[in-house]
Amino acid sequence: MTPLPAAGATLKQLQAALPLDPLENRILLCHALGLARVGLITQSERVLTLEEAATLGALVQRRLDGEPIAYIVGSREFFGLPFRVAPGVLIPRPDTELIVELALERLPAAGRLLDMGTGSGAIAVACAHSRPDAIVTALDLSEAALAIARDNAAANGAAVRFLRSDWFAAVAGERFELIASNPPYIAAGDEHLAQGDLRFEPVGALTDGADGLSALRAIIDGAPDHLVAGGWLLLEHGYDQAVAVRALLDARGLLEVHSWRDLSGIERVSGARLA
Repeated sequence: MTPLPAAGATLKQLQAALPLDPLENRILLCHALGLARVGLITQSERVLTLEEAATLGALVQRRLDGEPIAYIVGSREFFGLPFRVAPGVLIPRPDTELIVELALERLPAAGRLLDMGTGSGAIAVACAHSRPDAIVTALDLSEAALAIARDNAAANGAAVRFLRSDWFAAVAGERFELIASNPPYIAAGDEHLAQGDLRFEPVGALTDGADGLSALRAIIDGAPDHLVAGGWLLLEHGYDQAVAVRALLDARGLLEVHSWRDLSGIERVSGARLA
């Protein structure tokens, strides 16, 4: 059994002794003790009390049991902004920053942007924060996710209209200069669903319960009725789905079909524009 932190240990000793990687050690120490990172340096000889040791030990055990760090501390940085996260939403990941960058490049002044399946609000809030002129709408079927997304928008001073919706249902008759989405795209039965952080994240936000393309098909099929002429559709997808998504975009008659690579060199986002 892995030894957990004990009262009497100094912060310096704990940073070297905790059974996690150094970054996770620092994150949990700061969270348990209410310290900023600089506090670990300036208070390196501070001795842990019995109560602090118990609190830290419980957090470390949760991580050793596999729970994601972001859920343990309740937050994750995305696009330079702090986001509250909880088990009801996916944890924002650096790879998703690519779709934000692509959206910001293509969104015209005072453009209307629709984020479908917003989850924590990461894409919508990051875009609205970076572009206060934009008119941003975000959809999700989950009321729990929408509550978290609203909190994140408020905390980051981002103006976003949030609507509960089954894909395009709540925006019937509306059109946008850009539609972006990071929908469920893992196929049912994929081994990754039983590994790592994914074990703790909401399954409905990870998999469509089918071949991994059904949500992407629904968005691509409905997008032309909700884009203005020349408007863009951008979709995050799985590491091995770029060819299939490009084919779906082509079949729907969209133009300039293209895929973009993430930080790992994987084709992570595909998109196209309406004629």
